[in-house]
Amino acid sequence: MSALTPRQIVEALDKYIIGQDEAKRKVAIALRDRWRRQRLDSDLRDEVVPKNILMIGPTGVGKTEIARRLARLADAPFIKVEASKFTEVGYVGRDCESMIRELMEVGVGMVREDMKKEVADAAKEQAEMRLVDLLLPPQPTRPRKFNPKDPYTGDERPAPIEPDEAAEKRTRDFLLQKLRKGELDEREVDVETREAGNTAMMQVFSNAGIEEMGVNINEMFGKLMPPRSKHRKVKVAEAREILEQEAIQDLIDMDKVVARAIERTEDAGIVFLDEIDKIAGRSASGHGPDVSREGVQRDILPIVEGSTVITKYGPVRTDHILFIAAGAFHMSKVSDLIPELQGRFPIRVELSSLEAKEFVRILREPKNSLIKQYEAMLGTEDVTVTFTDDAVEMLARICQRVNEETENIGARRLHTIMEYLFEDISFEAPESPGKKVQIDKNMVEKRLADIYENRDLSKYIL
Repeated sequence: MSALTPRQIVEALDKYIIGQDEAKRKVAIALRDRWRRQRLDSDLRDEVVPKNILMIGPTGVGKTEIARRLARLADAPFIKVEASKFTEVGYVGRDCESMIRELMEVGVGMVREDMKKEVADAAKEQAEMRLVDLLLPPQPTRPRKFNPKDPYTGDERPAPIEPDEAAEKRTRDFLLQKLRKGELDEREVDVETREAGNTAMMQVFSNAGIEEMGVNINEMFGKLMPPRSKHRKVKVAEAREILEQEAIQDLIDMDKVVARAIERTEDAGIVFLDEIDKIAGRSASGHGPDVSREGVQRDILPIVEGSTVITKYGPVRTDHILFIAAGAFHMSKVSDLIPELQGRFPIRVELSSLEAKEFVRILREPKNSLIKQYEAMLGTEDVTVTFTDDAVEMLARICQRVNEETENIGARRLHTIMEYLFEDISFEAPESPGKKVQIDKNMVEKRLADIYENRDLSKYIL
């Protein structure tokens, strides 16, 4: 993140998202502001709050994708939650604080992956040493000599030969070399592995919300019920992976993981709060409590303002977590949100609806464009697919027309249209390796004309 200027952030977003330049600029500035804050003196750093963003626009125009790509650029903990799933505290439904607990879980997972890379070499070395121990031939023995003065007379067990340290080292080095070359991968060894705990029982407790108590259930039950081990006969290649994973678990210090994860979540976490327009609206008098609208807004407010949420890893402060809210606001207005919540989203940006010219670019330009995806997918079947320019333009016009005549779902309509266009080609691809297919305007019209011209058909098929 420190290396990216706002202009570079926008350029990186341009590789995946077409248009919406104003939204990209605003999120790029918000991301750069986090880096600027880290360079301030400690007394001023705590006073600088993130500039939360409210994106307004119809579905399928890139709101979620902008937030998701931004989080990847920043290597930051990121979650997407839907505001409509929450209810006021005391009612059946998701508690608003659960979004921070989920964000913390993501942060812990990210730090664990980082630390796995740090200890990977040491874990590999430990696994190799354990494998060499398993592969070493049994120690030679010799019969005991009878000695009347020996108090252990009558013990007929063989006595081990005193080991030749130099010979043993040569044997270990020889086995280690063959192991690293993969020459022993097909041999079988008897590995003792640790059994996982009773995850099903943990899951039941987790869904009941017991994580709010701040208790690490897995750790508590792990002490009550020590992990059991079992013997498995596996090939060396599989044993290496098993032993490496066990070594990684032993080498990772969970206290460090949690400390780093809390710091990363508090300073760099991003929460994408989708469908915020669904909770817009005030409670009308005489209709009783509205537990999924204004009540949720009031529960979300302290989290966005800055509070401390108790998680099973410890308290997490939300003062510097960046919140990006989004909504279509077709049936409501931003002013329908309670004033306190409006004030916590000072940056507002309206995303424009997509038209045919944007659909053409979406089909061709992004690194993960639909055309590139279909070409690569069918390439696995040795089927070559090419698109003519007039076919791409025709697809874009059809997408725009269907969006105008039915529900406007933005670029998501392209997925439906492309899947219908490729249905026969995908079905027959395994039976025709080496085939070359050119998608031109005539093929698009032949496949889609009857549907998009018939409004009733297009409503249900496209």
